[in-house]
Formats: sequence, structure tokens, C-alpha cells
Amino acid sequence: MTAPPPPWRRTPSPRRRAAKQMLSQDLIVKTALEILAAEGIDAVSMRRVAQQLETGPASLYAYVANKEELDELMLDAALGDVPCPEPDPLRWAEQVKEQVRHQIRAMMAYPGIAKVAWQTPIPVTPNSLRQGEVMLQLLRAGGLDLKQAVFAGDALSTYAKAFAYEASGWTFGDYDPEKMSERGRQMAEYMRSLPTSAFPNLLQAGEFFTAETSQPRLEFALDAFVAGLAAMVKR
Repeated sequence: MTAPPPPWRRTPSPRRRAAKQMLSQDLIVKTALEILAAEGIDAVSMRRVAQQLETGPASLYAYVANKEELDELMLDAALGDVPCPEPDPLRWAEQVKEQVRHQIRAMMAYPGIAKVAWQTPIPVTPNSLRQGEVMLQLLRAGGLDLKQAVFAGDALSTYAKAFAYEASGWTFGDYDPEKMSERGRQMAEYMRSLPTSAFPNLLQAGEFFTAETSQPRLEFALDAFVAGLAAMVKR
């Protein structure tokens, strides 16, 4: 069953373009994603998409209300590749972790989509709704009641978006390498100037915050979170 569009969403009305493809919401989103992949999220605008489709910006508004809606639709398209597994009570913990990994990979597949996800706290689109329902089903298969599952799903979603947002910044060059290198050098010098007696642990923590430890940090967080949920169910 597919979810109907929310009342504030504009219902597309077909409009044929002479000697060109029929303009549609799907075509607009597909074109926006192509621009996104080639030029990044900052290059995507209603005007730029219209230019790519060889039409005027006004013609797009019959299908997409504004740039914010276009962003949500691009996010929804990215989430379309995330699987929706059947809950297995015997494997629910691994299924939950795998679902978060899938969602992070989907958000990192396009430059800037993680930023859209982070700035859209409660996306109400078909694929985002399906992902929310799947996560609740997996959590409840582990024995959580609805309230616990909702809170856990919200926390996992927030962590997934934050992780994807940060990782995407490095992957797609949102951070200037030279500036970050200089900032890293300054931070290292500053940390070395601090008294070890006051910060005995913190001054040794730097080795665990590198690009190489990104995936292990994700796995640690997922293991710790899901283990906590499992212990809560047993209590």
C-alpha cells in the first residue's frame, strides 16, 4: 500500500511539452539528481532544473511547489534504493543495524542529500514513511513496545543523518583540505600544550578520531545502542 500525498503537497497535473519529453514530477526529480551528482547540492535550483529541461521555471511549479519540496523529493528518491526487510525476531538486532547502514549509504550516494536529510526533521514522503515503518517493525520484533520503538527509531534516525552528513562532507569535498589540515595542526599543538594531569584521557583520544576509525566508530555506536535496547527488553 502506498501512502497518499499529504494535503500540502501539490498534485502534479500532466503537461505535454512540444517535441520534448512530457514534463512530470519524476522527470524533474531525476533531472535534479543528475545536477546534484554532477555539481553538488548548491547547484540545484528550480531555475537550474528548468534550464536543463529547456523550459521556464514557472512550468515546474505545476509539479513541484518550491525548492524545499524538490529537496524532499530528491531525498525520497535516494531512499528508494534502501531495502524493506521482513522482521525476523531471531535477527532483529542485526536487522536494525543493517537498516541504519543502508540508510547511511543511501544518503551518502549523492552529494548534499545528507544535508537535506539533516535539515528535514520529519520528511513525509513515500520512501521515508516506508523506512520509518520498517524500522518500527524491526524494533518491535525485538520486543520493544511502541513508545520504546518510536524513541529508539528517532534516535537511530538522528544518528544516521548526523553520521552521513559529516561523512559526506569529507567524501564530497565540502571541507577545504588545506584549511582542515591547518586547523588539525593547530589543534594538535594546542592539545600538546595542555597539562596531562588535567586531561589524562582526552589528550590520548586523538588517535581514535581519524578517517580510518570512521567505520569502527559507527559500528561501536550501533552495537552499544542495540545492546542497550536488548537489555531493556530483558528487564
